[in-house]
Formats: sequence, structure tokens, C-alpha cells
Amino acid sequence: MAATHPQTSEPSGYNYALIGNMNVGKTLVFSSITTKKIKSVNLPGSTVTISSAPLRSEKGILYDTPGNVSIFSENEDERASREVLLSETFGGEINGIILMADAKNLARSLALALQYGEFGLPMLVNINMMDEAVSRGIEIDTAKLAKLLGVEVTTTIAPEGMGLRELVGSFDELRPLSFHVSYTPAIETLLADIAREVEGGRISPRGVGLLLLNHDRDVRRYVRDHFGRDTLDRLVGLIDAFYRENPTHSRNILTEHYITVARRIADEVQTTEPVSRNSKLATFGDMCTSFSTGIPIAVLVLAAMYYFIGAFGATYLVDSINSKIFEGILLPAVSHFTDRLSSQFLRDMLMDPDFGILPTGVFLAMGLVLPVIFCFYITFGILEDSGYLPRISILLDKVFHKLGLNGKGVIPLVMGFSCVTMALLTTRVLNTEKEKIIASFLLYLCLPCAPLIAVMLIILEKMPVSASVAVFGILASQVLVAGYLANRFLPGNRSPLFLEIPPMRLPKPWAVLKMALAKTWFFMLEALPVFILASAGVFLFERAGGLHLLEHTLGPMIHHVMGLPEKSVQVFIKTMIRRESGATELEHLRQIYTNLQLVVNLLVMTFVAPCINSFIVLFKERGLKVGLAINIAVFVYAILMGSIVNHLCLSFGVTFS
Repeated sequence: MAATHPQTSEPSGYNYALIGNMNVGKTLVFSSITTKKIKSVNLPGSTVTISSAPLRSEKGILYDTPGNVSIFSENEDERASREVLLSETFGGEINGIILMADAKNLARSLALALQYGEFGLPMLVNINMMDEAVSRGIEIDTAKLAKLLGVEVTTTIAPEGMGLRELVGSFDELRPLSFHVSYTPAIETLLADIAREVEGGRISPRGVGLLLLNHDRDVRRYVRDHFGRDTLDRLVGLIDAFYRENPTHSRNILTEHYITVARRIADEVQTTEPVSRNSKLATFGDMCTSFSTGIPIAVLVLAAMYYFIGAFGATYLVDSINSKIFEGILLPAVSHFTDRLSSQFLRDMLMDPDFGILPTGVFLAMGLVLPVIFCFYITFGILEDSGYLPRISILLDKVFHKLGLNGKGVIPLVMGFSCVTMALLTTRVLNTEKEKIIASFLLYLCLPCAPLIAVMLIILEKMPVSASVAVFGILASQVLVAGYLANRFLPGNRSPLFLEIPPMRLPKPWAVLKMALAKTWFFMLEALPVFILASAGVFLFERAGGLHLLEHTLGPMIHHVMGLPEKSVQVFIKTMIRRESGATELEHLRQIYTNLQLVVNLLVMTFVAPCINSFIVLFKERGLKVGLAINIAVFVYAILMGSIVNHLCLSFGVTFS
């Protein structure tokens, strides 16, 4: 069953096509590994446009094609994926295929990989959504799959950014699929006859033959342009003769054949944990979706999350790590070396307690953010692995209806507690533009990301419980108020909820822990350099007199309107660079704040200052007009809300002390 397509060498100016089924995370991966220089490309003779952008690795250009089911589909969007490969109008010819697969539905993705493999172009298979597969008890032997297909196989968790660097690093390893699908003798004879007519072309003769067999007009244009009208006429004659001799043949026969072969491969490389027959778990799963029992369960789940992340992570772990490791060992040890530096400026840049890179950029990040975000990922993993997350989507479908969303809206909103930037990208799982705008608005306005929550919990833990109730109560109420208003004013309708519900099961502790460790490690690997750069930038800005100037000009407005200390300016500056960096700065300056001012500052920080990555992604996803509208609305709203909370609390004597 094994035969090998001819090897092709990598040309200069390499162009890649990103291909996969619908909803496998293609566009999210595309946005993550390309630059912001995105262009829209019009397909000849079609209303479909696709996006292209240079890879950040400078390896070439990547084209993001529409999701498709089969190379035999006649849908205009799906034809676009084939046209990209056949046409040479896309900055030159496409030289390689990045096939995106869904870890939860491997057989479906492998069927598409086998079909595109017939084109003979170099290919790489990337399996996305690995965390969702793990939560369903699915394990994939990627090494065995790579050996079977004869191509590189990588894995990613796109919303978290995990595996993307390895994916791009494997672009140099593309090679044609070596797995050969066998057909009926009649089809094999036809493909052999076609091959003699179109040998030497960029597209494999087998791929050309299969598309001709399906009467594909794009491949007919390809044959005419590359081999001449006479060759095309002869091939059309061969196809007509085949159908006269095989009148029952249809595209569905080939599609089913690929699915059968793909399922056989999937069975060889993946194992699935048997579905639990535990009637108690099944009953509990049903209770989670019933309004009368599901709401109390959801409240208990949220309370458990709060105590585990807040009391254990933000209090016990943070205090232990800071007192025993950072303050007790690392800070004195590092000071011993930095005190020997001859440059006072360099010593201050490294160790200044207010703006130094090590105290505010490294130690606070590692001591404050890391423990709590690790606890968050453990909690999120338990909810995902148990099958509870889809059930809360069903439970909240009616509530989200009032917000202009369906229950699937809980997915980007819950993801927003991990990372608002990535959550903005996951709004693509929603079906209508109205739903995407509302979800983006709510994420941008009301959702504190996990690192920000980490520091918020640390700050609030030292205050009365009423402060936590006020902060999170106001944030939760604003989701409902802002969503309701957005639903009333934005045109359009919500889409009905269709969601795959995995069986309820007991989470696998080792799988949850391993995934939490991986996500935490990746986050710190990505975030720590930003913390350092933010601290260095603010230090230099402060030494140049910039902070003093901003405090002098904006400080009085912030103080008189919202009642905050003038130094809040530097907190907001750091927050704009990265939210958790500003939050750690707030913790650093908390001695100059009253408890009421801390509550107001936390609210305004959540409302007004998403990080610069969120700012960029919002404009990219929603466009200039919608992006500007959301930013202006959020900015005005944040100032008003901060002022209202401050003056109401002062009027009623609420100080949270």
C-alpha cells in the first residue's frame, strides 16, 4: 500500500497554503504565526477572498484558505482551497501544504489529508486542539502517524499559543505524503492513462486525474494552461469513456473510500478511553444542564474556584514563595552582585525597588503571577476534562440569549479569564458577526485575564470580603448590562446552539497536572520578557521625566474625577503594556492607596486598559470601524464607572476598611 510521490526541493520565496476542515483553528494559527501585514487576495472568477501574510519566521508567505470537507466539493468556498493550489497567481505558485487537523475528529481530518496528498505537494500535518482531545480521553501516537503518512506531524493548542513555535520550525521539513490510497481497477487504469498525458507538471498526475474525474473546472483550466487544449480534449474524452463504462460512479464513492481509509489509520494511531457507564456521573451531568440544579452547581463550582485560586494560590503559595524564595534567598543574593556594579544608573535599572527590572519585572512576576496562574490552569483543566464546560454552555444558553449570544459564547468568555487576546481570537467559534462583536465587546470591557485575576486576588485578600464582592459583583453585573444593551442596539440575530457534549467523567489528575504545567510554563516563557521590557521601559520613561510629566498633567484629573492617587498614571501605563504588569505595579504601590481607591483602581484597570496585544487583535478581528467604536465606548465607560463607584461609596460612607 506504500508508494512515494517524487521528492521536491524547497524553492526560494516559499508559499504555503493553510488547509483544513471547518472549525479546526486554522485562522487562529494563521494570525498567531504571521505578521500583521495581511492582504486580501481575490480568487479569479470567484467572489471568495482569502488572506495572506508573511510568516514571522521569514520563511515565506502563508495563505489562509476557507474550511472544507473534501477536494470533490462544489461549494465556492471549498473550491477556493483547490484553486489556491492550482493557480499561479498567488505571488507565484504554492509550494507546500500545512494541513490542520482536529485532534477530536482525527479521522475526518486524515481523510482530507489523504485527498490533498494526492496533489503530490510537500505537506505537514498539524494536529490542533490537543487539550480538548485529552479532556475526552483521546491519546494520539503522533510518531506512529508520521511514520504511516511519511510526513512531519506536529501538535498545537492554538488558543494558548502552545506548539506554534515547533510548528513553524517544522516548515523546513515538508515533504510529499508517502501513503498511497488504492482505488478500483477501473479508476487506477484511468489515472494511469491520465498520468501519461500530464507528466512533469507541478501537481501530481493522480491529483489532476481525480479532479478531472469529478468534472472540476479549475483543474481543466490548469491542464489547458500547462499542457494545451488538445491534451485537455483527450483527457475529457477519457473521462467520458470512463463514465459510459461505469455509470454508477459518483464523487460520494471516492469520498466514502477516503473516510474508510482514514478511519483505519486513526484506529491505528489513537486510543480513546472507554465511555464511563457510571450512572451517577451521567445523572450528575444531566443535573448540570437543568436550570433548577445547574445554577446551584455552577455557584458551588465558582466558589470552589475562588477558594482554590484565591485562598490557596494567591495567599498560601504566593506568601510562601515570596517570603522563602524571593525575599529570603534570591533578592539578597542578587543584591550582593549588583552592589558591586560601578554604574549607579545600571544598579538602579536592575534593583530599584519601584521600577527596577528584577524587583518589578522578574521577582513580582514569578512570585505573584506564576503560582496563581498555575492554580487557574489546574481548575480550568478539571472543568474541561470532566466534561462540565459544554454543560455550562447549555445551562447558560437562555441567559446568553438576552446578551445576543448562544451558550457557545461561554467558551470565549471563559477563555477570557485565561487571556483576553486569545479569547478575542476564539470569538471565531461564534456563527454571526453580531455575536462576534458582542463577545469581543464584553471581553474587552469586563473580563480580567488570569494573570490580572492573580494579582487582584492577592490585593483583595488583604481587604474585607466586601471589597471582593464589590469588585467581582460589579464586573459580573456589567457583563449582563453591557451585553443586554449591545444586543438591543446591534442589528442581526443570534444563531441556535449546536454543541458536542462529551460524557461526564472523573478528571484524570496526571493529565490535568501535565497540561497545567505545560500551559503555565509556556505562559511564563512568553510573558516574562514582556514583564522585563515593560519594567525597563517605565524605568527609562521615569528617568527621562515622562512619568512626572504625565502625573503633572493627567494625575490631577485622575485624582479629582476618580479619587485615585496621581501615581495611578504609572499603573495604567504598565497595564497598557501588559495587564498583569500593571497589576503587580499596583500591588507594589498599594501603601499609598486607601482600600476604596484600590477597589476603584482595580475596576478601572479592568475596564479601560486591555494590553496592547488585545488592542491590536481587536482591530484585526473586528476591523477599524468596530474597533474604534469599542475602544471609545470602553474608555468613556471606564472613567464614568470609576467616578460613579468612588462618589457613591464616599456618599454612603463605604470605605472597605
